Amino acid sequence: LMIIQTLIATPVPSCMRAEDVLTEIESNLLECKVCFERFSLQKKDQTAQNLPCGHVLCLKCVCALSHSVQKKLECPFCRKVWDVGSTSECRALADLQELLLCESHSKLSSDHQEWTESLGWGTLRLHLAFGGWGTMVNPTGMAVDETSGQTVVVHDADKRVVVFDAQGTLLNVFGQSSNICYPLDVSLTKTGHILVADAGDQSLKVFTSKGRPLATVRGFRLPWGVDVDNRGRVLVTDAELGTLNQVVMDFSHGVVLAKRVVLKELMHPRSVASCRASGNIAIVERLRSSFTLRIFNSDFVPLTQMDDFGLHLKSALSLVISAVAFDRNGDVVAGDVQNGMVWSLGNPQKNPALTPLVSGLMRPAAFAATALNVLVVLDSGDHAVKFYDKNCG
Repeated sequence: LMIIQTLIATPVPSCMRAEDVLTEIESNLLECKVCFERFSLQKKDQTAQNLPCGHVLCLKCVCALSHSVQKKLECPFCRKVWDVGSTSECRALADLQELLLCESHSKLSSDHQEWTESLGWGTLRLHLAFGGWGTMVNPTGMAVDETSGQTVVVHDADKRVVVFDAQGTLLNVFGQSSNICYPLDVSLTKTGHILVADAGDQSLKVFTSKGRPLATVRGFRLPWGVDVDNRGRVLVTDAELGTLNQVVMDFSHGVVLAKRVVLKELMHPRSVASCRASGNIAIVERLRSSFTLRIFNSDFVPLTQMDDFGLHLKSALSLVISAVAFDRNGDVVAGDVQNGMVWSLGNPQKNPALTPLVSGLMRPAAFAATALNVLVVLDSGDHAVKFYDKNCG
């Protein structure tokens, strides 16, 4: 298997810790490099598949990239063309993933006791969950309306956008795959307009609250994260160009008034969040198994930053931050896909105080804190939306 042979042949620095080596393996081997989803032993469409050239994709991407009539598949990495029937399950990666999963469960079990005694483990409790496979299919982004409590999720079903009320009742679905190719994130304006970062179409799609297409904003290469600041301006990260873009719109007429790059030279920026109280902006940069969380003020002046090494010094485990948000007090909240957790990092302008809020998640992809400080988490591994607060026993 080409990818494993390459890893074995690559010299490992003598100063590299075993935990870092495992993290590097999980990032480089156990994640599909087309859809960026982890390979799964439980979900058939996320199993690792060998191509004859040695490259590995998940089964879902093999099916998506295959020609339906010719039954041919072009490898997205080396561009060689193969018969779809020539792919096979990658048992080596499946065995490796099962081995690491057992090791991870053992480590988490020993660390939980320490956290319970010292950090107030699991300060928030689950009181509502909805969704599940079929209702949501590999969801990637979520937004919550602060007034009505409606939840909007983008996912990989035939209709890409699904809307629920505050109790989880399905209200609306829209956005055929022909109109929204590959949504990565979603946000809501105060007027109820729905904004979708469409990586497949390299654009930002704007819809009314009822799902009617209103505008398409182009000029992106890989739009990833989207949010709206406290002045109503749209913020979009471009993971390929390494930029943060600001879009000013007249939503009543569906007209783009201005679009400009406000931050450059970011390292693969993904999630972006704007604090409604202070106007501060948080951006997660991801490069392989490492990450950097940068905080800016409303004028895009840097305030502080933290990375995986700095946060590791404050935690018993290595963290991999995938998403970020602010709570109503302006504290930073971060999702950790490595350990299936959500953490509070405290005030961004002070030393980060790492406090666990939620545990037991499969893959926290997005979240939002409501005005009542209810934490809403999109767990893409469970294909579900989960609500947590402090008042439930």
